[in-house]
Amino acid sequence: MSLLSVHHLTKRFGGNTAVQDISFDLKQGELLALIGPNGAGKSTTFNMVGGQLPASSGSVVFDGREVLGRSSRHIAQLGIGRTFQVAATFASLTVMENVQMALLSHRRKVYSFWRSAAGRYQDEARQLLEQVGMATQVDRPCSELAYGDVKRVELAMSLAGKPRLLLMDEPTAGMASAERNALIALVKRLVVQNNMAVLFTEHSMDVVFAYADRILVLARGQLIAQGSAEQIRAHPKVQEVYFGTGKTFEDLAPGDA
Repeated sequence: MSLLSVHHLTKRFGGNTAVQDISFDLKQGELLALIGPNGAGKSTTFNMVGGQLPASSGSVVFDGREVLGRSSRHIAQLGIGRTFQVAATFASLTVMENVQMALLSHRRKVYSFWRSAAGRYQDEARQLLEQVGMATQVDRPCSELAYGDVKRVELAMSLAGKPRLLLMDEPTAGMASAERNALIALVKRLVVQNNMAVLFTEHSMDVVFAYADRILVLARGQLIAQGSAEQIRAHPKVQEVYFGTGKTFEDLAPGDA
């Protein structure tokens, strides 16, 4: 049974159809990549699934519940987490404090002063930071971290709500090849370890083909192909959309496209 089922999802902006009749499923324990050239409709699709953008028509069912029309906060409470292309951390707070704040938020606790909350959920925060390889840097302000480590902190924060589905928008944007592969390898391990599902958008084909269980390909607002990395590499329509003629994904340098 699918954890997430998207049926005939469509988005119109006036007379322009940005996403047209997209359908796909995502199972628990699966890492699913959403790719496509610029303007393909990836971000629009992603934001409709996450509740940041209303759909014109269609259906998005998570764990048997329709989520279209719900607020992004309500969707998060159902068990859907999210990371953003630009890491959403508090630069002036420490690594530990950022994750504590995420835990407080998910438990809907409100404190007038940070000092009154500073001692709460430290053990849980440390456990989350251990999962993402940041347990040795708990006392460092996020402003001092390398960008790849900031993304790891954001990932720990997104896990604070114990999501069953995690939406990741361009998780490796701005990273070098080694950082990209390390982060997605970590996400892959968390998918298995926590038995959760991940839907992510990505421009770097090296990490997509190396780690995604399945790949969805959009072009001009339509889903033109879906399948394994091997199937997508060989798909003639996908190659035509990306390259025209005469070139394949095998010709790409790491991080291209």
